[in-house]
Amino acid sequence: MVASAVHLEALQVSAAGAASIVRQTPEETPVALVHDGGTSAVMMATPDDLEDLAIGFSLTEGIIDDLGQIARLEIVEARLGVEARIWLSGDRSLRLAARRRRLAGPTGCGLCGVESLQEAVRPLSAVEQGLTLSATEIQAGLSAMTMAQTLGAATRATHAAGWWSPGAGVAMVREDVGRHNALDKLAGALARSQQAGRSCGAVFLTSRVSIEMVQKAVMIGAQAVIAVSAPTALAIRAAEASGLTLIGVARDDGFTVFSHAWRLSDLDDPSRGAERRSSP
Repeated sequence: MVASAVHLEALQVSAAGAASIVRQTPEETPVALVHDGGTSAVMMATPDDLEDLAIGFSLTEGIIDDLGQIARLEIVEARLGVEARIWLSGDRSLRLAARRRRLAGPTGCGLCGVESLQEAVRPLSAVEQGLTLSATEIQAGLSAMTMAQTLGAATRATHAAGWWSPGAGVAMVREDVGRHNALDKLAGALARSQQAGRSCGAVFLTSRVSIEMVQKAVMIGAQAVIAVSAPTALAIRAAEASGLTLIGVARDDGFTVFSHAWRLSDLDDPSRGAERRSSP
């Protein structure tokens, strides 16, 4: 299997002058996700935890609902990259085949584009209400994320997604050069450990929050997302509509709550009571 990082020579330049150094650099390789013999997606990814990536992508993109709908999964190295080959169980295999026939459609009919747009802004299921967390827990989660990013610490070039749950803190982290890939890897790892959807929890992200990241977090079963960068306006609207608490610009000295602030147990916010009463 391709290594997740390599050592390369570089020239370090500073006020003191220039010097040759050896720097650890993350690999990225083409990874094709192949369901029942047909390619669903090709992405550039860090070539580790690829089974987690394949399972997580299948879950967060709605190809499967649970791990039991995968009949077989294998990772195959090819000349130009890696294939994650997934075979689905009977009913899911038939549904995927019907979906592909529908999306193929007559050339120029326009339906494929309409369906793609609908999928991009698909409505999300309502998020459950069980989770509350404090500012202290958020700060502790951010510190734990920093400690857990071994590849990120070595290369300064990867994203990470972590799962936080009450009492356990950040118990699982996945890294990748792509932020979507990191979250999909986390989704797959949670499914394999049977944690997703079984208890309340939050997703910590080292990236900005786009609509896709909100969609994937809700599909995982998260009730909150905490990110070091800011969300997009569409991501905020999606989080508000689904009941997801969305926190961004999370730093050592504070953070910004963009939706459903009532989950913050120690938040001094005059609107919090009204939001709690109006939450789904």
